[in-house]
Amino acid sequence: MWSTDDRAVPGTDLLSNHVSQAFARRLEDQVVTVAEWAVRRELYGVDRLAPSRLAGQLGLTRGAITKLADRLVAKGLATRTPGPSDARAQTLALTAQGQRLVPKLAALADENDAKFVAHRGVKRRSMVVRVLKGIVRRRNHKARPID
Repeated sequence: MWSTDDRAVPGTDLLSNHVSQAFARRLEDQVVTVAEWAVRRELYGVDRLAPSRLAGQLGLTRGAITKLADRLVAKGLATRTPGPSDARAQTLALTAQGQRLVPKLAALADENDAKFVAHRGVKRRSMVVRVLKGIVRRRNHKARPID
């Protein structure tokens, strides 16, 4: 029988699931999904972004980005602007309200992460962060899984 103790790094999947679930619950209070948060985070601070580029950055399909953009536009948090020469070529941008909410949601993300490592001292926390960043760098992970 397979168990989590047989994994190369025991408990990482369990911890990841708990961190993600806790964050999703915190976002529910803000009436936002993790996927919507990820889109807002990528659009924050940029003038406009093509949905195809956003899809590449997040590792999602263009169809998924279209659905997420539809939800953000319906909530008044993003705008969709057709291209000047081809209406099919659109760009996405956050509205002023969408921009204002990102730092608040980022603080929730930081608080959520901190909750899971707060019991450790600064030295141990730094070591864990260094190890995890090293794994991400060696594995060349760029896209963030969000579902």
